[in-house]
Amino acid sequence: MAETIIKIDLNKSAYENDKIHNRWHPDIPLVATVKPGDDFIVECYDWTGGQIKNDDNADDVRDVDLSQVHFLSGPIGVEGAEPGDLLEVDILDIGTFEESQWGFNGFFSKQNGGGFLTEHFPDAQKSIWDFNGMFTKSRHIPNVEFAGLIHPGLIGCLPSKELLDTWNTREAGLVATDPERVPELATLPNGETAHMGQMRGDEAKAAAAEGA
Repeated sequence: MAETIIKIDLNKSAYENDKIHNRWHPDIPLVATVKPGDDFIVECYDWTGGQIKNDDNADDVRDVDLSQVHFLSGPIGVEGAEPGDLLEVDILDIGTFEESQWGFNGFFSKQNGGGFLTEHFPDAQKSIWDFNGMFTKSRHIPNVEFAGLIHPGLIGCLPSKELLDTWNTREAGLVATDPERVPELATLPNGETAHMGQMRGDEAKAAAAEGA
């Protein structure tokens, strides 16, 4: 039986769990270490940290705090791995919590997040999708049901300090080309809503101020 190495409580904020973080930074401490070939289970929040609710009102999508996202489980170390190594991760199974068998689609408002089609869809919209095995359907889109594969959303490795600096320099340069654009061209570091996992004190504050 695979061990659950990261557990979460959907009734608690992601900020209360020190095995969760929402920034990319090389100094965020590992919360677990696995060996090559290990099977293990990781529990995750949704990317917004539970800001979107299972209801018929899209105000939560309109008002979502996008400076908080994405909430990530980890970091998880791999025994023997070194910077520059290629890691192969096989996702053997993925699913929902027994008490939370639903997901959502959303159009972000042009004023908060936006998207590629904000000129056509400027206002926030939301649809809730209920899972039934491999099928899903929505009360907001009647007479539609389809089979699909749930995917992990966002997964990756912590960057080196050099790579993080490259990211931040590139993103700041992009934003500077059109600083008043709505929606903004990129999201720059924001320490106020950063969750740095098990980092604490001044070290956490310094890392949060530059975390991607």
